[in-house]
Amino acid sequence: MASNRTSVTTLYAGSPDSSPASVPRMLSYTRTGDAADLQPDARSHTMAPTALEMTEVGRGVPEGEDFRRTQQQMDKKLKEEDQRRKKEEMDGHMEEKLLYGVEDNPPWYTCIMLGLQHYLMMVESTVSIPYLLTPLLCLPPHHAARALIASTIIFVSGIVTFVQTTFGVRLPIVQGGTHGFLGPILSILALLPCPPQAEIDGLTEDEFTQLWTLRMRNIQGAICVASIFQVVVGATGAIGGLLRWITPLVIAPTISLIGFSLYPIATSKCASNWGIASLTIVLLIVFSQYLGEVPMPVPVYRQGRWTVGRAYVFKLIPVVLAVGLAWATCWALTAAGLLPEGDAARTDARLAVVADAPWFRVPYPCQWGAPQVTLAGTVGVLAGVLASIVESIGDYYACARIAGAPPPPPHAINRGIFTEGVGTFLAGLYGTGSGTTSYSQNIGAVAVTKVGSRRVIQYAGVIMLLCGLMGKVGAVFIIIPEPIIGGIFVVVFSMITSVGLSALQHVVLSSPRNLFVLGFSVFTGLAVPMWVKQHPGSLRTGVAELDQLLLVLLSTSMFVGGCLGFLLDNTVPGTARERGVVQWRAQLQQSQQQPQQQSEASQCYDLPFGMSLLRRCAWAQRVPILPTFRGWGAPRGGGGQGA
Repeated sequence: MASNRTSVTTLYAGSPDSSPASVPRMLSYTRTGDAADLQPDARSHTMAPTALEMTEVGRGVPEGEDFRRTQQQMDKKLKEEDQRRKKEEMDGHMEEKLLYGVEDNPPWYTCIMLGLQHYLMMVESTVSIPYLLTPLLCLPPHHAARALIASTIIFVSGIVTFVQTTFGVRLPIVQGGTHGFLGPILSILALLPCPPQAEIDGLTEDEFTQLWTLRMRNIQGAICVASIFQVVVGATGAIGGLLRWITPLVIAPTISLIGFSLYPIATSKCASNWGIASLTIVLLIVFSQYLGEVPMPVPVYRQGRWTVGRAYVFKLIPVVLAVGLAWATCWALTAAGLLPEGDAARTDARLAVVADAPWFRVPYPCQWGAPQVTLAGTVGVLAGVLASIVESIGDYYACARIAGAPPPPPHAINRGIFTEGVGTFLAGLYGTGSGTTSYSQNIGAVAVTKVGSRRVIQYAGVIMLLCGLMGKVGAVFIIIPEPIIGGIFVVVFSMITSVGLSALQHVVLSSPRNLFVLGFSVFTGLAVPMWVKQHPGSLRTGVAELDQLLLVLLSTSMFVGGCLGFLLDNTVPGTARERGVVQWRAQLQQSQQQPQQQSEASQCYDLPFGMSLLRRCAWAQRVPILPTFRGWGAPRGGGGQGA
């Protein structure tokens, strides 16, 4: 018969020495009856021993290996219990605040309104990519092809967004053009400089088309081939092995150098009219940082009638508001004649672009010609693909937390990366001049609106697709005055830099070892590309293809800095905690459970149809992008997961 007596066992988390001075911390556990498990007592987290516990010093304290093993088990059990309790509290708090969860379907008018908002948040960042590339493609500011490229990238972003939310990771996450490819793409275009303007003016229409499409086809080929790596990584489930070597000290220089290396472009745009550029920067800072938490009255249709609600407008669309006000200022100055002819801030300089753009046009693959593949371009873009993979995985976890979903399991992450790889391949095939990646700013919109429904993002994808079919929509964004774009670039590129540096939050920055790895990687990632661009003829190996490869790679800051960070952080001696690897990998461990250990809530990552069939197929257990994936070590025979 089990005894009802209660006893207290005190374990000493220090040396098993009997001296009280050698006991820095005590853990108390309560044993009820003859139960085998030890339950943590209310005093479990007491940092100093009580008087009663001090009297127990030297009485029956376990010694040697048994003591250490017992101590480790108890510490681990307490830590797991604390983590579980905190996670339940945070999840419950998040779910309580959400208006709509991942699986919920808001009314259609709500989906349209919020979907349009997501579109407005991503479109400016997306169309800024062709805005940057078209001058290097030898396209003049007034050429209609600029609008067609902008419409194409919006169109492809819509397709990939819809596919990602429906069949990919199935989280409310927006896909758009990635700035991570800009570094290597600019290096590729540096190998094909534009001829003098006088020579361009003497070309026929067909000759000019051949001039700029040749450069676009080189970009297309590099993006298409490099995207295959991303597709393979997702399809094979190799992400776990990849992340073992990609640490915070690899991610920080790689992503931050994207922003650092683009400052000359932002500066040149702002220099066209520093007054308007400064106005844009100030407006964006005020809206996003100072007024972000200020609610504004807005009309709301609720329960059959219109009422006045409050929305955080400045936090939701600060870029749209800043561009709109700065653009209106440019229009007023132009109308008043205060801006001289030829000033980049004038709003009447490129109106012909809108007039020449078609109302309706369907983008199609290889519309600029067949992609041309070069080894140098492909290897350079691979650095952007790796950065995109790591950034997207972080976005998946952040989006799941904000949307009230469980941490994405391995099959969902695999499928998300696979879908982004396919999307990047489509972006290259269609000739957008970029790949696709997840957009962090739209995840922030989910947190603000408290609407985590994937249906809203599916509506946003359809809106992008429809806008991409209307050529004049893309043309409107192309005619934004250049200094306004420069002001936006200053803020956007600085945010990209800070996102990279945020990976250092778990790294011990007081460690000389870490400071060396970080500083050397960033500094060299800036210095080497600058020297190579100033002395392009210095790299001569005797093999033209190798010279071209080295020129592209060493001209790409993120490649140089990322490779140095990868090499140094994985070879220079340092503890896992010092390098930030312990905390970095801890966030991935929740999703590395076996399917039978995952909660039923993870069913939100199941495919929208066909699950009953997949669960009956044994082969589906070994396909990393299917929800039935149980790992390569799954036993042969039998069906998949139970329903």
